Amino acid sequence: MLRMLFVCCHDAIPPESRLVFALKILCGFGTAEIALRLFTTEANVHKRLARARDRLRAIAPDLETPSLTDLQARLPSVHAVLYLLFNEGYLTSQDDEAIRRDLCEEAIRLATVVAEHPVGAVPETFALLALMHLHAARLGARLDGAGGLLLLEEQDRSRWDRERMHVGMGWLERAASGEVFSRYHAEAGIAAEHCLAPSFADTRWEKIADLYEMLERIAPSPLHTMNRAVAVAEWRGPDEGLALLQDLDPPTWLAGSYLWEAALSDLHRRAGHAETADRHGERALALAPTEAIRTSLRRRLGR
Repeated sequence: MLRMLFVCCHDAIPPESRLVFALKILCGFGTAEIALRLFTTEANVHKRLARARDRLRAIAPDLETPSLTDLQARLPSVHAVLYLLFNEGYLTSQDDEAIRRDLCEEAIRLATVVAEHPVGAVPETFALLALMHLHAARLGARLDGAGGLLLLEEQDRSRWDRERMHVGMGWLERAASGEVFSRYHAEAGIAAEHCLAPSFADTRWEKIADLYEMLERIAPSPLHTMNRAVAVAEWRGPDEGLALLQDLDPPTWLAGSYLWEAALSDLHRRAGHAETADRHGERALALAPTEAIRTSLRRRLGR
């Protein structure tokens, strides 16, 4: 599986096509799932798949294990595929189930194999594994008795897997070696803050806001700015969070996402702007990809 994953991440394939090709061919994702994860359209997914197939036909790649130099060059793309594989399990785009543990466990298994190989034993891999384990520790508390999604503030923290949290913190400690600080380090740090907080109210939101600011610098994205605004709102109040978004002109891929509309609805509701909150809330519910997400949004947005 990993050998083929490294083949799919061949550097002759355009970077935006590598992820699509690996997710489709090896991970079994549908075009709708890939489009949702990469904030793009299904038409773009088909175009990227075609480009990847054309390039592979042209270069006729060796299907055996690539050389060490090639493995090192392709490692970042492999990290990205495993990251998206885990995310699809953590919050699936399938309508019949809210989470898929099998995908999460497979992503962790493959990432562990990468970490045990000399080429993959680098801080970025360790940080990615820390992120996966820390998120996986909360899987058992993310669903209610009917299989619906529970918000972070609704979860019974006594059901979080302490052993898995310990494993995740161990990987995070290993990730601190060297001079590298990647997006996986920042995201694992955020996950660690949530895991270590005794309650939602006692979460160190200022630390989480700082980590999102670091994430913005490492991997600039309006999505990270939006998440920082949410953390700042928990720390300093909704008006401070809205101030961060005031001058942000979201690109089409984010403006057309339920995440953006839900964040605005929640912040405006808490700031007392009922009419604006309702308008964004309606859009968020219309854009939500699954009924499980739609149901949790209704509770979060006070609807």
